[in-house]
Amino acid sequence: MTDATSSGSARAVVRLTVAGGGTGGHVFPALTTIRTLRSQLSDSDTELEVLWVGQAGGLESRVAQADGIPFVAVATGKIRRDRNVLKMVSKANIADMCRVPVGVAQACRAVARFGPDAVLATGGYVAVPVGVASWLCRRRLVIHEQTVRLGLANRVLARVATRVAVSSESSLRHLPRSVRARAVVTGNPVRSEILEGGHADKAITALGLLGFDRSLPTVYITGGAQGAAQINLVVHEILPWLLMRANVIHQCGSSGIAELRRQSATLDRDLAARYLLTEFVGAELPDVLALADVAISRSGAGTIAELTALGKAAVLVPLASAAGNEQAHNARALDEAGAAVALLDEVSAETLREAVAPLLADPQRRAAVAAQARVCGRPDAAEQLANVLLSVAD
Repeated sequence: MTDATSSGSARAVVRLTVAGGGTGGHVFPALTTIRTLRSQLSDSDTELEVLWVGQAGGLESRVAQADGIPFVAVATGKIRRDRNVLKMVSKANIADMCRVPVGVAQACRAVARFGPDAVLATGGYVAVPVGVASWLCRRRLVIHEQTVRLGLANRVLARVATRVAVSSESSLRHLPRSVRARAVVTGNPVRSEILEGGHADKAITALGLLGFDRSLPTVYITGGAQGAAQINLVVHEILPWLLMRANVIHQCGSSGIAELRRQSATLDRDLAARYLLTEFVGAELPDVLALADVAISRSGAGTIAELTALGKAAVLVPLASAAGNEQAHNARALDEAGAAVALLDEVSAETLREAVAPLLADPQRRAAVAAQARVCGRPDAAEQLANVLLSVAD
């Protein structure tokens, strides 16, 4: 923490370098933490200066620009993982690994010039050169892991990090003993617009859900922004059965919407009135989540954080190809806590029906799962992570 002079008066300044990108799961927790930290510091008349270091043209560059955060691009190298180690020795992997030293040198220049009081790395391969640079420049590094187990980038950086922030208690047992002493459970920051709470009636109005039967539970189905073909397929197979028991909002992504529209056109009129098929849910998401009683979704870290912070019963269908099988680890942890139902093996219309039926038929069971999800949730995660950064920067 340093002092800046403005109009003859000294004002404290905290400088933070942020590294994390590639996907929204790495980018948005960082952005939420920046906004929270900025708000906390403004109450004590302290200024926050941020430099975001990432990949040119990546999501992080667009997010930083939109939020008015200075951005520096560095070279990055991505490891394309495979269960067969020999297949990882590929031209693409070798070429990318050669880019890492270049990225470290570029990151060292950026960190040295900016002089941060702390560095926050939220994962993704772009975090590695910045994390290494923080160590070389003797700057304090905080890494944040969104999933149950440390991702590859954070496993590398954990060795040199000052603090290791994880999203759940269950993560601690997966850490090496040497890292555990520096670990702190903060949770995974959730966007404020989600936490501030939506309104079910607004979802009804905004999305034109006038045919919904409010005496029935509402199911929100999502495969993420791009949709999930696996989820779309099994949901279609049980859709008439599902609509006899619930209202359904189905966010399917762009690739499957034409076929799903054709198939859903055969629904009986009464059932069709309780079904909304949409490519994407944007600003209405807080209201949709407020309306939803049950979610059927992937188990990415961001989705898990939102559902548990809000206390929503869910059936989770992990993405099998997720790096390090992280979605399965996320889903299993909640299933073992009674905070969700996880489909970890075969996913079919029958297994999905068996998983969701008790939640729709028994309000008490649905409420119990939702309550346990809320126990696992950490709505104050952004504040906790901001506090860790301040303690390291002080």
